[in-house]
Amino acid sequence: MFGSGCAKCKRLERNVNKALSKTGIDAQVVKVQDIQEITDRGVMITPALFIDGEPKAMGRVPSVDEIAEMLRE
Repeated sequence: MFGSGCAKCKRLERNVNKALSKTGIDAQVVKVQDIQEITDRGVMITPALFIDGEPKAMGRVPSVDEIAEMLRE
C-alpha cells in the first residue's frame, strides 16, 4: 500500500485487512509512506494498492470484495 496517511489511505488499509480476513489469505502488508519511494514506483496519485509488486488500484479505495477478488487472482 502506498499513501501519505490521509483518510483514504487509512480506509484502504482497513479494507485490505478486512479482505485478508475474509479470504483467509496469509499475506504480509507493507505500508509505504515515503514520498520518494512512492514516486520511484511510478505512483502519481495515492492511495495505491500493489499486490505481488503489480499495481492494482491508484487514486481510489477499492471495496473489500474487490480487494478480495484481486487477492484471489
